Amino acid sequence: MVTNGWEPSSPLRKPSLHSSPFSPLPPEKRRREAITAATCLTEALVDHLNVGVAQAYMNQRKLDHEVKTLQVQAAQFAKQTGQWIGMVENFNQALKEIGDVENWARSIELDMRTIATALEYVYKGQLQSAPS
Repeated sequence: MVTNGWEPSSPLRKPSLHSSPFSPLPPEKRRREAITAATCLTEALVDHLNVGVAQAYMNQRKLDHEVKTLQVQAAQFAKQTGQWIGMVENFNQALKEIGDVENWARSIELDMRTIATALEYVYKGQLQSAPS
């Protein structure tokens, strides 16, 4: 008998069709395995992307919260600044009024000195013209 290396007792015998990873399987089974592998790959990719999307979503929520907080604080600061401006304007007006009162007091004082000087001249003149 002529042997070509494919005898059942030979270590070089032909392997089983189902033991090789590249063995021909029925088309329906290959199709199901391909769909399963594609599904697993897709789920793995989506899970990986979902982690990034979830992180971006959380960051966006934090940013939105910070923006709202900043808006509230900016509104409070604007209100407080408006109050400060009002106080400064009132203070400036009070200073102007004090300056006006001071100018009025100087004017009255000058008028009173003029009147006092005039009365003094009149009084002195009456003393000099009076017969001794």
